[in-house]
Amino acid sequence: MAANWMKARQTRYAAYATVYILVIIAVIVAANFLANRYDKTYDATANKRYSLSEQTTKIVKNLKEPITITYWDKASNFQTGKDLLDQYRNLSNNVHVEFVDPYKKPQLARQAGIKNVGTATIDYGTKHEEARTFDEEGITGAIVRAEKGGTKNVCFVQGNGEHSLDETGPDGMSQAKDLLQGDNYTSKTVNLLQKAQVPTDCSVLVVAGPTTDFAQPEVDAIRNYVQDGGRALFMLDPPLKVQGHPVADNAPLAALLTSWGVTPENDLVLDENPIGQLAGLGPEVPLVTSYESHPIVQPMKGLATGFPLARSLQTKNGDKTSVEKLFSTSPDSVATTNLSAREIQITNTDKKGPFTLAAAGTYTTGKPNSEGRFVVVGNSTWASNRFVKFNGNRDLLLNMINWLSSDTDLISIRPKQQEDRRVTMNRAQMLWMRTFCQFILPGIVVIAGVMVWLKRR
Repeated sequence: MAANWMKARQTRYAAYATVYILVIIAVIVAANFLANRYDKTYDATANKRYSLSEQTTKIVKNLKEPITITYWDKASNFQTGKDLLDQYRNLSNNVHVEFVDPYKKPQLARQAGIKNVGTATIDYGTKHEEARTFDEEGITGAIVRAEKGGTKNVCFVQGNGEHSLDETGPDGMSQAKDLLQGDNYTSKTVNLLQKAQVPTDCSVLVVAGPTTDFAQPEVDAIRNYVQDGGRALFMLDPPLKVQGHPVADNAPLAALLTSWGVTPENDLVLDENPIGQLAGLGPEVPLVTSYESHPIVQPMKGLATGFPLARSLQTKNGDKTSVEKLFSTSPDSVATTNLSAREIQITNTDKKGPFTLAAAGTYTTGKPNSEGRFVVVGNSTWASNRFVKFNGNRDLLLNMINWLSSDTDLISIRPKQQEDRRVTMNRAQMLWMRTFCQFILPGIVVIAGVMVWLKRR
């Protein structure tokens, strides 16, 4: 009787089902155990929207002391902060994350200086910083401020028709100012005409597109600054003689750069690169997609940068300077020296490319750990409000400032902006989509079902 029961079909099916259920339960338990112990995720979005950037990863993994990130919000909103902060905690054992409800613990919130909920604070040793925004840039910026202590000044030269640091229009550089603030830099202006001396608190000096000639005392002040170990970024536009918006030759400043090994040519680079045409750019906007091996551009692989109305540069090493090219135009580019025509066109007499658009150099001062550094770009509009958010321009600007200020640990690709990937359809496309979803697709399912039923019958 028992033997017959064991051989019964229902008994075997019950045994099989029991085994399957036990196996499934064991797999689920093991998966949950491993998920709790090893927090691994995969970001399938095109721009890695839900992953921390290379810059953040490098900074957090290089922390030398434990750091505490505290999220301040209502207990019911803790999950909002957990989704982001757990990514920081998974990068390093030095990162500790805490969640505090300021309404339940007002004394702690008062001591931390918390005025609004939904924010985070960073405690690194004896230093305490609050994130300016609760996102990756805000939190990573607070970590940098806490770790390095204080901020560095980036000084923009004014008085010679340069881009204005506070101008919010397309030709201003207010967005560059905001980007620098996120990397723990303070931006301010200096006027070398009023006092021909670079302030001692300037970590980096920026000359952004002057339209008039520098006076010799200004040039001498910049020379003394760099040759004494200072750092400077020069962005010089081609000397176009367009009516109403002429750009001076600026021979004194060009002569200084030439003495360091970078000669700005009096030309305009035009590039008929087919990749640029696909991006909707004309020949007057050279598009760069390949870079040299310098630390500034090494992380730029896969990113394009654009430089509207650019001039070419000639480079060579000097007695006390070492110069490296950063990037060049495509072989399809040409350079014209006819800078006064109302409409500039490509001719057979133009010089053929590729042409160097940017270079970086160091100046040997003779003093230990005190080399001067400089970067020269044959264009300034690329860093203005009009163009700084074009593809990789933002990263290139910040990488240049990072290298000049010796903050090499910050050189990387910043967090990506959210992409608008909505599909826009016209009326005919909407009608076709509606017909397909409401009638054709259900009809296919019904027909397939009827055919299966008829076959079985």
